[in-house]
Amino acid sequence: MWIKVLLATVILALVNSASAGDTLNRDDFPPDFIFGAGTSAYQVEGAADEDGRTPSILDVLALDENKTRGYGDRTCDQYHNYKEDVRLMANMGLNAYRFSISWSRLIPNGKGAVNPKGLEYYNNLINELISHDIQPHVTLHHSDLPQALEDEYGGWVSRRVVKDFEAYANVCFNEFGDRVKHWTTMNEANIFVLCGYDLGMLPPQRCSSSIIGIANCSKGNSSTEPYLAAHNMLLAHASATALYRRKYQELQRGFIGINIFTMDFSPLTNTTEDLSATQRAQDFNLGWFLNPIMFGEYPETLKRSAGWKLPSFTKAESNMVKGSIDFLGINFYYTCHVKNYPSSLPMGDRDILADLAFIYSCFGNATFAVEIPVRPWGLKNLLELLRNSYGNFPIYIHENGQQTLRDSSLDDWSRVIFMHEYIKSVLDSLRNGVNVRGYFVWSLLDLLEIITGYQTSYGLYYIDLNDPNLKRQPKLSAKWYSDFLHNRSMNPKITTELEKSAPMLSAAA
Repeated sequence: MWIKVLLATVILALVNSASAGDTLNRDDFPPDFIFGAGTSAYQVEGAADEDGRTPSILDVLALDENKTRGYGDRTCDQYHNYKEDVRLMANMGLNAYRFSISWSRLIPNGKGAVNPKGLEYYNNLINELISHDIQPHVTLHHSDLPQALEDEYGGWVSRRVVKDFEAYANVCFNEFGDRVKHWTTMNEANIFVLCGYDLGMLPPQRCSSSIIGIANCSKGNSSTEPYLAAHNMLLAHASATALYRRKYQELQRGFIGINIFTMDFSPLTNTTEDLSATQRAQDFNLGWFLNPIMFGEYPETLKRSAGWKLPSFTKAESNMVKGSIDFLGINFYYTCHVKNYPSSLPMGDRDILADLAFIYSCFGNATFAVEIPVRPWGLKNLLELLRNSYGNFPIYIHENGQQTLRDSSLDDWSRVIFMHEYIKSVLDSLRNGVNVRGYFVWSLLDLLEIITGYQTSYGLYYIDLNDPNLKRQPKLSAKWYSDFLHNRSMNPKITTELEKSAPMLSAAA
């Protein structure tokens, strides 16, 4: 008996020693914890006009603004180079690859006939992943609704989209579900409706320009359409989940969830007004989608602030939406300060942020073109807030990575530090009992970013867009991630850089 006690004591001491130091390796995590990397269809596939694919709302946005953002006609050309990319993932040691299916590649008209070439491509990609023991984690909608549906009935502002999305999901479950065990219905559902139907920064660029003054939208209503689009997305998500559970889940033994964009909010000051505004910001960022999914209703703050503009669920809809996830996917990049900012506009002229009477700042005076600051405590705070507010359900961190200006330098020290510190914060949360199941770096390759185009990068691999072969060149971050995943000794120079960054991170916290 005493031998077992002694052995347990030694193991506990080793665990505590590892957590107290700066060392970090794969074996610190449970064996079934997933490490991966991610992309999305329009941002990485290319071949935008090939083999029967038709435009999505992302194509139309890029064509309108290609001077600043770039067009996804080629990007990384994963459509033709998927075997090489899977080989890179396997050599790196990834457990999983998160990617999205292009709805308009698979079903060119948004509904009706399936495109055989699109079906062939995704079957080939999934089979290649499986052959290298890499789990496919598949997203159904990543900001790329078929333009045909946007033209026909206005896309997500119409209830008709719910039926079409369910039919599209049915094709995916039926064709790929024997190998795909992790399905995500929507990517960043909350930021998609905020930026696409309120601010007009993202497709389909619907907004009231007179209210917002950010984008030059030719159609839309920032006061009402974001609430309507979000409501329809929730119903579409829940309908697809109900279909999967009814028809496929028992046989295929998979899981289905949704992804939201998350931020760590803190009050700008300790005034009552800013504290209250921070709570409203959390209710908006998380509760807009999670409260219906967990409790069957929108947050009371949202109901009071939006009033008649916020759609209501019928009893049947509420029951369908409630409990409609097996896991939650989150994308996390920013910690932000919130300030109370009451609006003097009448309700019918206010957008979402004015309805909720707050503003928030995540960069200070900086812009989207700068490096994302390393603030790993924000992710830890967010994970614990989710557990405390909604229960300890499974969470996958679907996106986390550092934005830098795009250049040919492969020594991306800041990204190595970013990844090290955020993975470490995930480990801390895991040890504190948070039910986090996986971590995906954004992104595998330097691809087309939806807001900043080719000006910025997040990739583990650099791609020179002027190179006709689009050669994938590993950055230091790719080598560090591979060493971490293979439990190899860390490069001494990397260790030195991490030690140099530690005092600055401690001071910032």
